Amino acid sequence: MASEHDALRLAIDAARVPRHVAVIMDGNGRWAERHGEHRMMGHANGVNAVRETLTGAGEVGVKYLTLYAFSTENWNRPQAEVEALMDLLVRTLTSELDSLNENRVRLNAIGDLDKLPPDCLRLLREAMASTAGNDRITLTLALSYSARWELMRMARRMAEDVQHGLLSAADVDESAVAARLATAGLPDPELLIRTSGERRISNFLLWQIAYAELWFTDTLWPDFTRADLYRAILDYQQRERRFGLVSEQVKA
Repeated sequence: MASEHDALRLAIDAARVPRHVAVIMDGNGRWAERHGEHRMMGHANGVNAVRETLTGAGEVGVKYLTLYAFSTENWNRPQAEVEALMDLLVRTLTSELDSLNENRVRLNAIGDLDKLPPDCLRLLREAMASTAGNDRITLTLALSYSARWELMRMARRMAEDVQHGLLSAADVDESAVAARLATAGLPDPELLIRTSGERRISNFLLWQIAYAELWFTDTLWPDFTRADLYRAILDYQQRERRFGLVSEQVKA
């Protein structure tokens, strides 16, 4: 008997799977509260949802999966929680590296990474180097990331290039901006998912999601499964992506 996620997966049109899916993983703390657990138990159980989502994305042919793992604003959380989150990241990178390579997952990271603890940053870079040759799916972790930080850094880099004669005002276009973003080399997400019932973007990939389809679910992140991912993709496939055109033009 086929499981629910198998039935949903078979309903997906393989020719119209979004190439890049981005996820705002929200609800770990509320999950812990509902289960009478410490907040860190919510984060720890959220790792299972990452595995589920990565597995599901690979099964249906998603080539890029970007997860909002830790924002620049998260540094303002209680120090004990921040330290525990960094420790969880280190332990997860260590325990999952073999699985990433076995499943041909390339690990990537974006954000103000120099703010990460030295041991965390070292392990992250080692994991990225170890998986650099993998080609099934690229998993990007947004760590110490915010879109405003990214856009400010882009503007600074562009100004420096103009100052040094590497760029003229006439050369400033969308491609010039994209080349100086943290996501340079990655396609823009076609689908953005947010869990836990919140209906906001929270400073995530503001430039890149200009034409993304948004899908919100009340499911808390630790409870998110590949079946939820497939529901989001099926909903995406029911939408008409017009990019400013009218329906008749798209159909033609």
